[in-house]
Amino acid sequence: MYAERPSRLDGAVVWTRTVPTTAPAAPTHPVLPDGCMDLLWTNGKLYVAGPDTHAHPPGDTPAGATARYDGVRFAPGAGPALLGVPAYELRDQRVELADLWPAAKVRVLTGRVGGAADPATALEALALRHAADAPPPDPVLRAVARHLSAGRTVAETADAAGLGARQLHRRSLAAFGYGPKTLARILRLQRALALVRQGLPYADAALAAGCADQAHLSREMRALAGTTLGAYAASANRETPQPSGSSTTA
Repeated sequence: MYAERPSRLDGAVVWTRTVPTTAPAAPTHPVLPDGCMDLLWTNGKLYVAGPDTHAHPPGDTPAGATARYDGVRFAPGAGPALLGVPAYELRDQRVELADLWPAAKVRVLTGRVGGAADPATALEALALRHAADAPPPDPVLRAVARHLSAGRTVAETADAAGLGARQLHRRSLAAFGYGPKTLARILRLQRALALVRQGLPYADAALAAGCADQAHLSREMRALAGTTLGAYAASANRETPQPSGSSTTA
């Protein structure tokens, strides 16, 4: 079961995922790339999930057990300022927070989250406290993410941001973990899959999201998600869908 709510932190989402497992091969919904970074709590530890370029499997759960994952998913471009690390250094990685912040500090934070009645709310409080002391996210790159999410081209987005192609690429690496073309592809796939989950036919979802046709969407699905539209839709029907940023540790 997956649940989320808007966070008090601008643009962020607080989420919880509980996975009861009756067999090792129980079907799970893949975690897809979305340009976001997450602060995670699972198995008594704090983790950071970097921006993905491909599908990521949910964490393993022993047969008969129940795993719980709590997280705060930051808006694209917002995580690096709060965490103090460029997004490209965490691309396609799940790392312990103790590898990024002083160990003594992380031990204190781990105690607070572990002792909380609701770890997700405790994670949100942690993020809010550290965001108050961190530099704000780059407003230009936040605008870039909004333009690309709305379906504008990279060239249109660069013009709107007042950035040259090389400058936009360099700043996108630090903010999103990859260049604007990759981010645009990921956000377009997310738009299409949101429409598929709403029941729109694949061809219509592809065109509405900005793909040339259904074949184009199918190619992007294989390249970025490692699966087919049909397999994704079947998985989504078996399990409450979770946005890709709701990452778990491998």
